[in-house]
Amino acid sequence: MTTTATELLLIQKDDTWDQCNWIVPLSKAIEGLTAEQAAWVPSSGGLSIWQLVNHMYYYNHRLLSRIQGKTPSGTPAENNESTFGDPGDPSDTTGWSTLMQNTTLLAGQLRDQLASLEESDLEASYMNTDEKWAHALARWLLHDAYHAGQIVLLRRQQGSWNIIF
Repeated sequence: MTTTATELLLIQKDDTWDQCNWIVPLSKAIEGLTAEQAAWVPSSGGLSIWQLVNHMYYYNHRLLSRIQGKTPSGTPAENNESTFGDPGDPSDTTGWSTLMQNTTLLAGQLRDQLASLEESDLEASYMNTDEKWAHALARWLLHDAYHAGQIVLLRRQQGSWNIIF
């Protein structure tokens, strides 16, 4: 039996969200984080985990809308940098919890949408460009894997990484 492009994308989606195979999936990278840990910024500068999750949520939400054939809601970001937002409030446990719940819900919705795609959908033009949906989706999955790795690195720097696989 042949493996389809949709099946490959689903394997990658599962591995980047919650399956511990070759990489640390995002759900494990953010598991157990407090708002204080999520808002922490290294003394050398850079982004907080909260900002990385905001950034992924922004793009994943827009991608879900596009897969569904809808125009993404909300005002488009001025630029990529603005999708990260501020570092987060270390005392805002409700805000962090809400972002985690929304991120988890969105991950499930995206997986469901991927599972519903036909091979012809993957061969279609992505947003009126020469790129195919299959290519855009493969790159998106790499994007999430990249940022999950950054989160693990930040957790190691702050001393909050103690998850063993």
